[in-house]
Amino acid sequence: MNRKLLDGNAIVYAEGAYNTHNGKTAHGLVRFTNRYHILSVVDSRYAGQDAGLVLDGIKNDIPIFGDVREAIYHSIGNGEIPQYMVIGLAPDGGRLDNRTRNDIKKAIMYRLHIDCGLHDFLTDIPEMRELAEHHKVRLRDIRKTPSREDLHFFTGNIEKVNCLKLAVLGTDSAIGKRTTAWLIVQGFVQAGCKAELIGTGQTAWMQGARYAIILDSLINDFVSGEIENAVYQAWKNENPDVIVIEGQGSLLNPAYPGGFEILAAGRPDFIILQHAPRRREYDGFPRYPLHPLGQQINAIETISGRKVIAITLNHEEMALDEIPDACSKISGEIGLPVFDVLAHGPGELVNLLSTKLKK
Repeated sequence: MNRKLLDGNAIVYAEGAYNTHNGKTAHGLVRFTNRYHILSVVDSRYAGQDAGLVLDGIKNDIPIFGDVREAIYHSIGNGEIPQYMVIGLAPDGGRLDNRTRNDIKKAIMYRLHIDCGLHDFLTDIPEMRELAEHHKVRLRDIRKTPSREDLHFFTGNIEKVNCLKLAVLGTDSAIGKRTTAWLIVQGFVQAGCKAELIGTGQTAWMQGARYAIILDSLINDFVSGEIENAVYQAWKNENPDVIVIEGQGSLLNPAYPGGFEILAAGRPDFIILQHAPRRREYDGFPRYPLHPLGQQINAIETISGRKVIAITLNHEEMALDEIPDACSKISGEIGLPVFDVLAHGPGELVNLLSTKLKK
């Protein structure tokens, strides 16, 4: 993958959320980003530890600090001046708590630009805006709705896209769809193919996806058109062999019923479905049992008229030696191949998907 940075050095703020479902933006940035060079993570619960070891059991030399000031001074001491603080939190509802607000103010006073993907817009908070203006830094609200003039309505141009189109959907929110989508793209690139990711959330944009929309910032009338336009522009401009569309939420999730517009407007040829077998209830909603995997597959295939070609495993709450048996068990039950691309890499899945490339 191209590692030319779009922006610059960044500290990821994840206080109280790292290594939880509410830290998925931080997790994505720690694993991979073309937009920033990640210097450190802030979360006092893991201060002094390595971000990669905490998250994936693999050292990546990104240290975790207990507060913003410590993270900034450590970077300066190493000769790497931080330019950004990126808010790596992804709480239900996307709201800012008071501690985060105060830590953002500290970062502004140290002259760091702030990138935030939450639903509380920093540019709408007078004291934040005034503080940023005083210290000559930029506040960038990634989830702010684009102006109407910049939005697209569905046109039918998606029918012109003649490369392989894949969608990575999930059986729940915060289940690893984006990470799997990136790994599939990277796997295709390593196999000598041209591949593009269509990012549909703020984290993919922060990771530097060249064709990205922020689905939950859009006015409903334009959601399908924006998905179609992103796919069409990626195909027209890059001439890829394959386009991988990042899913959002899940089709049957009571709070985040994402996926329908991706199926309807992106019109994927096949769907990869991300699933966490140890998860019993929808994330954040303990009274709502997760619909069975077979029922979710049936819903996707009925709505789209396309096949789920493979299941990708989220191994949360599992030991690594339990993964092979879990894959075999699910495969035996539903009759589809099952892969854990985070634990084992995307090679086998990409080999399967490569048989569907269009000549």
